[in-house]
Formats: sequence, C-alpha cells, structure tokens
Amino acid sequence: MSTIPAIEFKPSAHPLSAVERDRILADPGFGRHFTDHMVTVRWTAGRGWHDAQLVPYAPLSLDPANMTLHYAQTIYEGLKAYRQPDGGVAAFRPGENARRFRHSARRMAMPEPPAELFTAMCDALVDQDRAWVPGGGERSLYVRPFMFAAETGLGVCPAGEYLFAVIACPVGAYFSGGVEPVSVWLSEEYVRAAPGGTGAAKTGGNYAASLAAQAKAIEHGCDQVVWLDAVERRWIEEMGTNNLFFVYGERLVTPELTGSLLAGITRDSVLRIAADLGYRVEEGRVSVEDWEKHSADGSLTEVFGCGTAAVITPVGSVTCTRTSWTVADGRPGPVTRKLRRALLDIQTGAAPDPFGWLHRIPASPRTRP
Repeated sequence: MSTIPAIEFKPSAHPLSAVERDRILADPGFGRHFTDHMVTVRWTAGRGWHDAQLVPYAPLSLDPANMTLHYAQTIYEGLKAYRQPDGGVAAFRPGENARRFRHSARRMAMPEPPAELFTAMCDALVDQDRAWVPGGGERSLYVRPFMFAAETGLGVCPAGEYLFAVIACPVGAYFSGGVEPVSVWLSEEYVRAAPGGTGAAKTGGNYAASLAAQAKAIEHGCDQVVWLDAVERRWIEEMGTNNLFFVYGERLVTPELTGSLLAGITRDSVLRIAADLGYRVEEGRVSVEDWEKHSADGSLTEVFGCGTAAVITPVGSVTCTRTSWTVADGRPGPVTRKLRRALLDIQTGAAPDPFGWLHRIPASPRTRP
C-alpha cells in the first residue's frame, strides 16, 4: 500500500499584496491569474510518492527530452472552491475528481495517486490561498490538479518518474453578459474519441485533437463543436468540453457513457438534481436525425451542455454541412434555468446540500484569523 507523504510547507515570502489581489478578484476572467502557491509531489518507480511540498507558484524546468513533450503522458482535473455565506470555503465534489483522476492515470499507464493524497494537496493549496477565493455571484476558485511524466528519455514506454501538481486561479462567471445560448457545429470530419481509445480519460491529447474541429466551428460562425460517434458518425456524444442534455418537456436524456465519453461530474450532479426535482432522467442514445426532427416538431424543448467551467450552457442552434436548425425559440428554457440555479445554489451555499457534495476546506493555524 502506498504511503501518503506529509506536505512540507514552504510559503512565499513575497505573496501578492492585498491591493493587487483585490484588483484581480474584481475581474478575474478565466485562467488569467494564478494564486501565490502550488503544491507538488513526485513519484519514482521503486520509491512511490515522495517530496510533497507547498511552494511559491513558479515556472517548471523541463529537459528537452522530457517524455511528456514527446509522448503526451499527461492528465488533469478541474474543480471549483466556493466562498460560503459564513465566509468559509468549500470545494464541490473533490472526491469524484480524485476518483476520475485515478481512472485517467490508469488508462494512461501512470501511477494512481491515492484519493487521500489528491484531497490533501487540494485542501492545502486552497487553505493557504483562501484569500484568493472570491465571493459573490458565480465567482469561485478554479483548482487544477495535473500530472505528467517527469523522466528524461526517448524510449516509448511508461515513464519511471512523474510530477503531480495542483495550481489554482480565481474565476468569474463564465458568461460575462448573462447566460446566453451557444451555437454549435456538428463535426462530421473529425471525431473526439473512438471505442477503446482515451475518450473517458481526462488527458491533454484529447483536447489537442479537438482544436482543429473547434476552429472549423468558428469558421462556420458557431461557438462550439459537437462530437459524433466514431463508428457511424450518427450518435451525439459531447459538446466541446461539455456533456449534453436533451429536454423533452419533463424528460431529460443524456448520451450514455460508452467508454468514449468523459464521465462528467457536473453531468452526474445534473442527473441527480433533476431526478430530485421530479424530472424523468434517462441515459441513452440521441441521433443527429432525432435532434433535427424533434426540434422541428417541437417535442424537443431544450438542449444544454454542462461542465465545471460554465456549469450549464444552453444550446440555441445547430449547423452542419447540409443544414441548420434552431432549438425551440433559441433561448434558454425554463428547465435549463431551473437546473442551473439549483446547482449553483448548492455550490455557493445559498441552498441546503442534500447530497453531501460540499467538502469544507479546513482552516489550519497558518490561515485562521
């Protein structure tokens, strides 16, 4: 059994001033500004996990022959920590991120960090930099755990050394002007993932492979790309980095997890909240033909995507090589708005958390007032 190393704290002697930090928190954007610290731990074959430490945020030094640069052995996660009404801070479902991180590591032939180590590293960083957690509205601290091969060499094989790190950045509402529907392009030329591939792992290569299709979407005046299955090019899979939901009045359908889709934590949260609110929820298959036909006859009343960054995103219109169509009236529907509000209220502590999803970040003596 792996031994969990204690985290050594080496905080910055020169953190950003409160004045500069407050200026950033007033308009943080997304992924533009990072907190004062990061947490790192190393894994070495024969030694396991070691040298866990919290240190000042700083560049990493890589050898030109670093194996990740050549063979892309890298995974990541994304989760948010929210300021609570009493001033405390809570992370949303970090245990599920730890579970998925281990799954991704297994698929990419990497060591699986114990869930306790994953949580301890996230807790340590958020606690140390809790002054960076914004409050009010939909603002939060986005936490990014990631791991990559740290070995030097050009042999095509799993590395014998890895670096696991956690960084964080304050983020505002994903939609600065309110929740607006996105337009989507159905990708018939490219696929995101194939059966037996890495689609269910959160690995960097999946996102690199998506960029050409996203560029194609923008060329056609669309905001996002929607992926189809790799075999028949008929079944809907994901939208960009989001899972999709199709709303038929009081019934919600989301593409089932086939092994080529990412098991979204927000997706799972929406399924459970929707069922709790009395909606019928199903995991099944939705075809391009169904999407077009049911939009035309009015039985499909709403479509939305969901993910950590934007929470829930309404879809207003669809374009492909042969045609285009609008979903209902092209505006955010009542079910989309209701589910989005319910999820955000749990995350921000504005409503009770009946599912036990919020993980309170304990305050250490270092950060207690």
